Amino acid sequence: MTLTVPGPFDQAFLEDCPYDPEVLFIDRLLEIDREKSLVRCSWPTHDGMPLTRSQRAHAARHPRHVAGALMVHVTGMLGFVHAYHVLGLRHADGWIGYGTHLHEATFKKLVPPGERIECECRAVRARLGQTRHFVRYAFELTHLGELCYRSEQSAYWLKVDEAKADPLESAP
Repeated sequence: MTLTVPGPFDQAFLEDCPYDPEVLFIDRLLEIDREKSLVRCSWPTHDGMPLTRSQRAHAARHPRHVAGALMVHVTGMLGFVHAYHVLGLRHADGWIGYGTHLHEATFKKLVPPGERIECECRAVRARLGQTRHFVRYAFELTHLGELCYRSEQSAYWLKVDEAKADPLESAP
């Protein structure tokens, strides 16, 4: 069953997110497909984004573009969207995720700020336990219908025992 819920993120999601909405960057949920373990979101880009605003741009030698580091950061935010909407994990219930591996990443084209990027996150493999999950994701970001970034990355999700000082203490 495909569940499509177009529109901005709801307040419950924003309050549960471990990052402030100003660095979430993605602003709209376009699709959730639990059977395919997939989420799609929209990312409005602009000149004022961190790193992008600090570029010493030159029309020929270094055109202004959405910083690649932001694309990598957005994949982490997409992973959180996936965990929340597909896996049902809630930060408020003690679940937190950390990226562990960037298996491959390809930047296919420079993206000038100002247009939306459509972002897709799909779990390609998952080991799900009671208090720990390990998920490998495939990400595709498209700009004006063209692929601009593709990667496979892994994340470790764990339910934090608040009695422990270090939440990663039990990480493998």
